[in-house]
Amino acid sequence: MPRKFGVYVSEDIARELEKCMATLGVKSKSRLVQEALRYFIAEHRWRLGGRVAGVLGILYDHEIGHADEELTDIQHHYLDVITSALHVHLDERRCMLIIVVRGDSDRIKKLLAEIERVRGVLAAKPMLISG
Repeated sequence: MPRKFGVYVSEDIARELEKCMATLGVKSKSRLVQEALRYFIAEHRWRLGGRVAGVLGILYDHEIGHADEELTDIQHHYLDVITSALHVHLDERRCMLIIVVRGDSDRIKKLLAEIERVRGVLAAKPMLISG
Protein backbone atom coordinates (compact mmCIF):
# COMPACT_ATOMS: atom_id res chain seq x y z
CA MET A 1 0.00 0.00 0.00
CA PRO A 2 1.51 3.37 -1.01
CA ARG A 3 2.34 5.83 1.76
CA LYS A 4 2.11 9.58 1.46
CA PHE A 5 4.38 12.08 3.19
CA GLY A 6 5.43 15.69 2.67
CA VAL A 7 8.89 16.93 1.79
CA TYR A 8 10.09 20.47 2.35
CA VAL A 9 13.00 21.81 0.29
CA SER A 10 14.71 25.19 0.07
CA GLU A 11 13.78 27.58 -2.72
CA ASP A 12 17.10 27.08 -4.54
CA ILE A 13 16.69 23.29 -4.53
CA ALA A 14 13.09 23.67 -5.74
CA ARG A 15 14.27 25.84 -8.67
CA GLU A 16 17.02 23.35 -9.62
CA LEU A 17 14.51 20.50 -9.39
CA GLU A 18 12.08 22.29 -11.71
CA LYS A 19 14.88 22.92 -14.24
CA CYS A 20 16.00 19.29 -14.15
CA MET A 21 12.45 18.02 -14.48
CA ALA A 22 11.80 20.28 -17.47
CA THR A 23 15.07 19.33 -19.16
CA LEU A 24 14.58 15.60 -18.59
CA GLY A 25 10.87 15.63 -19.36
CA VAL A 26 9.91 14.35 -15.91
CA LYS A 27 6.32 15.27 -15.13
CA SER A 28 5.73 13.73 -11.70
CA LYS A 29 7.50 14.93 -8.56
CA SER A 30 6.31 11.78 -6.79
CA ARG A 31 8.04 9.61 -9.40
CA LEU A 32 11.16 11.73 -9.17
CA VAL A 33 11.31 11.45 -5.36
CA GLN A 34 10.71 7.68 -5.56
CA GLU A 35 13.60 7.30 -8.02
CA ALA A 36 15.88 9.48 -5.89
CA LEU A 37 15.05 7.41 -2.81
CA ARG A 38 15.75 4.17 -4.72
CA TYR A 39 19.18 5.51 -5.71
CA PHE A 40 19.87 6.61 -2.14
CA ILE A 41 18.92 3.19 -0.74
CA ALA A 42 20.94 1.34 -3.40
CA GLU A 43 23.97 3.51 -2.69
CA HIS A 44 23.87 3.12 1.09
CA ARG A 45 22.29 -0.30 1.77
CA TRP A 46 25.72 -1.98 1.69
CA ARG A 47 26.57 -0.24 4.97
CA LEU A 48 23.90 -2.36 6.72
CA GLY A 49 25.60 -5.67 6.01
CA GLY A 50 25.22 -8.61 3.66
CA ARG A 51 26.78 -9.35 0.29
CA VAL A 52 27.79 -6.51 -2.00
CA ALA A 53 29.56 -5.91 -5.31
CA GLY A 54 31.10 -2.83 -6.84
CA VAL A 55 34.28 -0.79 -6.96
CA LEU A 56 36.49 1.19 -4.63
CA GLY A 57 37.98 4.25 -6.33
CA ILE A 58 41.20 5.44 -4.74
CA LEU A 59 43.18 8.57 -5.60
CA TYR A 60 46.65 8.71 -4.09
CA ASP A 61 50.04 10.41 -4.30
CA HIS A 62 52.62 7.69 -4.89
CA GLU A 63 55.44 10.06 -3.86
CA ILE A 64 54.22 10.14 -0.24
CA GLY A 65 55.69 7.44 1.93
CA HIS A 66 55.39 3.97 0.44
CA ALA A 67 51.80 4.32 -0.74
CA ASP A 68 52.17 1.96 -3.72
CA GLU A 69 53.68 -0.82 -1.63
CA GLU A 70 51.22 -0.39 1.23
CA LEU A 71 48.20 -0.45 -1.08
CA THR A 72 49.53 -3.59 -2.79
CA ASP A 73 50.14 -5.32 0.57
CA ILE A 74 46.61 -4.46 1.72
CA GLN A 75 45.14 -5.90 -1.46
CA HIS A 76 47.00 -9.16 -0.90
CA HIS A 77 45.27 -9.52 2.49
CA TYR A 78 41.82 -9.16 0.88
CA LEU A 79 42.05 -11.51 -2.10
CA ASP A 80 38.84 -13.19 -0.86
CA VAL A 81 36.81 -10.07 -1.79
CA ILE A 82 38.96 -8.46 -4.52
CA THR A 83 38.03 -9.57 -8.02
CA SER A 84 40.29 -7.26 -10.01
CA ALA A 85 42.28 -4.03 -9.80
CA LEU A 86 43.25 -1.34 -12.30
CA HIS A 87 46.08 1.14 -11.76
CA VAL A 88 45.97 4.42 -13.71
CA HIS A 89 48.76 7.04 -13.82
CA LEU A 90 47.09 10.46 -13.76
CA ASP A 91 50.24 12.58 -13.72
CA GLU A 92 53.81 12.53 -12.36
CA ARG A 93 52.64 12.03 -8.76
CA ARG A 94 48.99 11.04 -8.64
CA CYS A 95 47.59 7.62 -9.39
CA MET A 96 44.09 6.21 -9.42
CA LEU A 97 43.42 2.69 -8.24
CA ILE A 98 40.13 1.01 -9.12
CA ILE A 99 39.50 -2.13 -7.07
CA VAL A 100 36.59 -4.37 -8.06
CA VAL A 101 35.14 -6.13 -5.02
CA ARG A 102 32.48 -8.73 -4.28
CA GLY A 103 31.62 -10.32 -0.97
CA ASP A 104 30.69 -9.60 2.63
CA SER A 105 30.17 -5.89 3.27
CA ASP A 106 31.87 -6.03 6.69
CA ARG A 107 35.02 -7.41 5.08
CA ILE A 108 34.90 -4.73 2.36
CA LYS A 109 34.39 -2.01 5.01
CA LYS A 110 37.60 -3.23 6.70
CA LEU A 111 39.43 -3.13 3.36
CA LEU A 112 38.24 0.43 2.76
CA ALA A 113 39.24 1.51 6.29
CA GLU A 114 42.77 0.13 5.80
CA ILE A 115 43.10 1.89 2.46
CA GLU A 116 41.95 5.20 3.94
CA ARG A 117 44.66 4.98 6.62
CA VAL A 118 47.49 4.76 4.08
CA ARG A 119 49.59 7.92 4.08
CA GLY A 120 49.29 9.41 0.58
CA VAL A 121 45.69 8.38 -0.06
CA LEU A 122 43.90 11.58 -1.10
CA ALA A 123 40.43 10.12 -1.57
CA ALA A 124 38.73 6.74 -1.33
CA LYS A 125 35.20 6.40 -2.72
CA PRO A 126 33.12 3.23 -2.46
CA MET A 127 30.58 2.58 -5.20
CA LEU A 128 28.84 -0.54 -3.96
CA ILE A 129 25.48 -2.20 -4.52
CA SER A 130 23.86 -4.75 -2.22
CA GLY A 131 22.92 -8.01 -3.80
